[in-house]
Parts: sequence; structure tokens; C-alpha cells
Amino acid sequence: MGAMLRALRALVLLLGFYLLSLVLLAALIGLDVLVFTWGHGPLTAKVGFVTVLLAIPVVRGMLMLRTPKGEDPPGVPVTEAAEPRLWALVRELAAAAGTRAPDRVLLTGEVNASVSEQPRLLGLLPGPRHLTLGVPLLTGLTEAQLRAVLAHEFGHFTGGDTRLSALVVRGRVQIGRVIGQFHAKADDKVAADRTRQQRASAKRVAKGKKAKEIDTSGVGATYRTMARIYTAYGKLYLRASLSTARGQEYAADLTAARIAGRDATASALREIPALTAAHDFYLDSYATLGLAARLLPPRGEFFGGFGQLLAAREPEPAGLRTKLPRVPVGPYDSHPPTADRVRRIEALPADGRADEATGAALALLTDPARTLAALEDAVLLDELLAYPRASGWEELLNASMAADLSAARTPLHRALTAYTGQPATLAALLDVIDDGRLWRLAERLPLSEEAAAAKGRAFRAFVRPTLHRSLRTMVLAEFSARSLLRWEFSWTGPATVRLPGWGAGAEGDSPEAVLDAALEDAVADHPDTDRLRALLPPVIQHA
Repeated sequence: MGAMLRALRALVLLLGFYLLSLVLLAALIGLDVLVFTWGHGPLTAKVGFVTVLLAIPVVRGMLMLRTPKGEDPPGVPVTEAAEPRLWALVRELAAAAGTRAPDRVLLTGEVNASVSEQPRLLGLLPGPRHLTLGVPLLTGLTEAQLRAVLAHEFGHFTGGDTRLSALVVRGRVQIGRVIGQFHAKADDKVAADRTRQQRASAKRVAKGKKAKEIDTSGVGATYRTMARIYTAYGKLYLRASLSTARGQEYAADLTAARIAGRDATASALREIPALTAAHDFYLDSYATLGLAARLLPPRGEFFGGFGQLLAAREPEPAGLRTKLPRVPVGPYDSHPPTADRVRRIEALPADGRADEATGAALALLTDPARTLAALEDAVLLDELLAYPRASGWEELLNASMAADLSAARTPLHRALTAYTGQPATLAALLDVIDDGRLWRLAERLPLSEEAAAAKGRAFRAFVRPTLHRSLRTMVLAEFSARSLLRWEFSWTGPATVRLPGWGAGAEGDSPEAVLDAALEDAVADHPDTDRLRALLPPVIQHA
């Protein structure tokens, strides 16, 4: 579909909103005329009042003439003087796409790149253009892959997609605003009626009568009916506009393949889902590791550590690159499945450009470390920026684990407190075990129906894993509180506990294996705490 036809389609969809609104207003006016002609008394006034209330959201939606401007995500705007190599690449690719370069480049902390435009006269006249570029993309992509990503985005400029989006967004926002107003008015009616019924019920109770059940099931039905009408058109609007958007993505992919090469475009499409998954994992497991201890990674490492993770785990995303999910396209998806996009690109003739620009895209920045630090200031909340910085990832890990262990309240903690009526301590638990009361204590753990019904050895088998995990947590918490352990940081696997001063076991087992063996003894069918007590300093045993 050409740009002119897409513009006409967007305009027709927007005019459909106004036509629907005019039809509804005409229906309300017709209802008023009918009632005032044939009705009499309070009914006419009530109907007139209701139709005016229903007409207000419709008129407000029609009079919202300006398209709301989307807010830029938090990020670092970069000038051509500050980042000449990046801007040179941007201008080169825009020229290759046959379009005007963006007026502003914003670096963000997201695994994403996008372009936008602020046209005038509903997209008839061009306006300022923006490029939003995620630093995690620069971290994980090669320069050739980045060229493909940028060429794709500039393909949207070439096709007029960003200018036409003003029409689409305007209709989408106007429909959503009208629906929201009708739902808000319905909710207000429900709240007012509920309050009225509650007051009436309270008066009945005060008179010694039985309170009536609150029922608001039919309240606000007229408003919700109007909302459903606009919702139905909104679904049609989204289906039509977003199906067009999927075609625009295919066209932009072809622009990328023409400019950056077939292989670079296909590999970028394969790489981005893997980077997205890796970045989500990094944020959850590393960047925010110290928040419980109110501690941030070293300066610049909140985003900079992502590169270290990718380097350490380089082979792991291979499966995500090669086996892209073929998710069916829903009617409201703006992008086709990545697998289909890759298939189309890889079906193009080879162009012999597989070995171009294989260096890291992050090297395009003049001073990556400075940019990563500035990005933290722009993206992180002021409350987080006030946290002190760890000297390294090892310190961050140890502080985080210490905070988690000190706040740990396992099922065994709660069961022990309920059983003894005293604060849950490791020393108290060891005494309970030595007194032969462990399995009576275990009956106070949260149990499934199957576990609660089990007896003897079957019961012990059900609860033993919970006991083992909780007891290990209590032991580590006691050691951590006395600075008797540390954690070994790793980019490639889970953190490993280190217990300074512990030697290997009699058979050369690691200190961790020695601890696990002692824990198994303590929760065995016939519990024995001797090996565990031998590992604990006296101050813990008798706390």
C-alpha cells in the first residue's frame, strides 16, 4: 500500500470516529425531540438531563483537536560535536535511505531503537525528527548490525510512516479518551449509589432492622453502553491501523537489507530478542542486586556491566538466535513475528557483504564510560542515585546477600516461633532437634493436603526439602551476621558461598559439601546435630 493510500486510509478511520460521534449526538437529540413532543412531566426533564450528560464526553472527544505529543523516555541527548562518529553514521544512513536525518539523537537504557516525527497539519507538513537509540543495543550489536537497525528506522521516514502516525495516534487517543470518560462517569455513579445504599442500610440497622445487600449491578449501564459502542469502533480502528503498521515493518526491513546488507539485517533481527532476554536477566540479577542493601554498582557499571555479562556468557544466547519463536500475529500486534521477518530477509539473494563492520557498535561513542555514567544520571531515580556506590561487584554481592539473609523469614522461622513461643534462633532450633521434637515442629510448616495427610516416613519425605533449605538459610544468616562468610561473584553462574577458615572434609569435600552433609544429618529420619554443631562457633551454638 502506497503512502497516499495509507494516508487516505488513516484519514477515513479518523473521520469514522467523528461520523460515529455525530450519529450518536443525532440519536440523543432525536430522543430529546421525541420525549419533549410526546412526553410530559418529570420524565421529559430527566431524559433531557441524561442525554446532556451522555453528550458531554462525545463533544469533548470531538473537540480534542491537537494530537498529544508523546514524552521522550529518559536518556542522554547527544550532539554532533560530542559524538561525531555516531552522527556521521546517522547522516550517512539517512542519505542512503533517501530521507532527512533526525534533528535529535537520544541515548536511552532500553534494548530498542525508534524514530518519531512531530509533523504539522495532521502530517501534511514535516516537522522535527527524533532518533531514540538504546545503549544496550550499542553494547550487544556489531557496527554492521547497528547499521541495519538504523537503516530500518530511517526506512520509516522514507515511507512517510512517522508523518502518517499523527493521524493514527490522534484517532486512537480520541477514542480512548471518550471511552475513559464514559467509564469514569459510570464508576462515579456506582460509587455514589453504593454510598447511598450503605447509608440507608446503616439507618435500617440503627432501627433494629436487617441490613439490605448492596447491589449496584445495573448502575451506570447507560454510560457503559456508550463506552461499548466506542470500544467496538476502537477495535476496528486498531485492527485496520496496526495491520498497516505490519506492512510498514516489512518495507523498512527491505530498506535495511538494501543499505546494510542481507546478512547484517537478518543477524540484527536474530540478535535483538536474545539481547532483550539477556538484558532483562542482567537488570534483575546484577544491576539491581544491591537495592536491598541500598547500594549501587560502581559508577557507570549499572549499564556498563551488561557488556561484561555478554562477554562471559557469549555462547548462551545462541539458541535464541537460531530458534526464533513463530508466534501467531494477533489483530492488535503492530509488528510481524520476528521469525517471518528473518525468513523474508534471508530469502533475498546473497550480496557478499557478510564481513563488513564486525567491530562493536559501542566503539562508535567517543567515550563509552562517560556516556554510561551520564546515562545513569538521566535514567535512574533520584532516590537510587543517592545510594552509595560499591567498590566492585564482589562488595555489591556480599552486601546484598547479607541484607537478604538478615531479613530472611523462612517457613521454619515462623513454625519455630509458633512452636516455642520464643524468637526463632538457630540455637533454639538445634535444641528442639536434639530433644527429638523436629517432626512435631515440622507439623507446623505450611503443608499441602497430601503432606498433611501423610504419616511416618512419607511425611518426613514431604517436609525434608523445606527443612533443609530453611535450616541452611538460618545457618548462613548466623554466619553472615558475624562476618564469618563471603560470597564469590560470577558472571557465568550463581553466586557461591565461601566459608573462610573451613578446611575440606575428610574425603576432600569442599566446605559447602561439608555443610550440606551436616544439614542432611540434622534433618535425617533420626536427626543428629553433632556434625552441624562442630561447624558452628560456640557463640552461635549457645546464642
